[in-house]
Amino acid sequence: MDVLLTGGAGFIGSAVATALSSAGHTVRVLDALLPAVHPHQEPPPFPDGVEFVHGDVRDRETVERALHGMQAVCHQAAMVGLGLDFDDAPDYAGCNDLGTAVLLSAMARARVARLALASSMVVYGEGRYRCAEHGEVVPGPRRPADLDAGRFEPPCPRCGAALSPDLVDESAAADPRNVYAATKLAQEHLASAWARATAGRVFALRYHNVYGPNMPRDTPYAGVASLFRSALARGEAPRVFEDGAQRRDFVHVTDVASANLAAVGALSEQPPGHFRAYNVGSGTVHTIADMAAALAVGGPAPTVTGQYRLGDVRHITADSRRLREELDWRPQVPFATGMREFATAPLRH
Repeated sequence: MDVLLTGGAGFIGSAVATALSSAGHTVRVLDALLPAVHPHQEPPPFPDGVEFVHGDVRDRETVERALHGMQAVCHQAAMVGLGLDFDDAPDYAGCNDLGTAVLLSAMARARVARLALASSMVVYGEGRYRCAEHGEVVPGPRRPADLDAGRFEPPCPRCGAALSPDLVDESAAADPRNVYAATKLAQEHLASAWARATAGRVFALRYHNVYGPNMPRDTPYAGVASLFRSALARGEAPRVFEDGAQRRDFVHVTDVASANLAAVGALSEQPPGHFRAYNVGSGTVHTIADMAAALAVGGPAPTVTGQYRLGDVRHITADSRRLREELDWRPQVPFATGMREFATAPLRH
């Protein structure tokens, strides 16, 4: 299959390019090489046969040229990070939502009807919680006064009792709690509307905490795994926010790439107008402190700071059964193996 891969020069995108190419797909990468992520304005090395087009997904003419002859699109291009400062909102909306709208309109004109969309677990906000008295509940945003006092767990919104975190599946209501999350949810809505209007087919892959070799280092857009690795490379102790007990699902980048490969292969089997979201996670739960300790073997021990970021959520972990059952996908990299590799793997400057 001929696949246009937007954002294919990025951390996840380059892994997806390798997976698609290795499986026999013809891959064309479109990437703007934005300075925030690619300061040297150079793409990474791609497998033989992968075509690279330097251009912005927000530019209509560039996208139309890149789509020529393609049969499917794997859309990874996005501005990532929390977007805690609302001064960044126009940049996030421009890169993520305007870029997606331009791409979808060009796909409609070119009659390219298959889309694998990179989404995120951030669309859920907080994860799923249960109260011993009231069952499943949705906690409100955490209050600064509680966080300042070191009370990091969200209480039951009805009785104030402690809650038990649980896995979140795709049926959970969306509750984006920062700018980035809002733009990722908007991407899903745009793609769903496009599918209905054009008889297209969409899989939205909601990535959980992705890590692995070639993560960008020392940038505001890096994930927490990369920030910890960068600190250790400088000989500094990783700084763990809150108390380190935040629960996450850490999934290796090669497993995320294989999920994209499965999605691209299955899109042609779906009916016209189809939209379906899938969690992409390892299926195992670990804390932020677990990850910091796994990476710090042989280096400075992590420092638990008690500091917090107001836009962060406490617990968010995936139920990925839908992806396993419907697309026959299985993660292959266990947490211990992946973190041991990542502890010495190269990072992108």
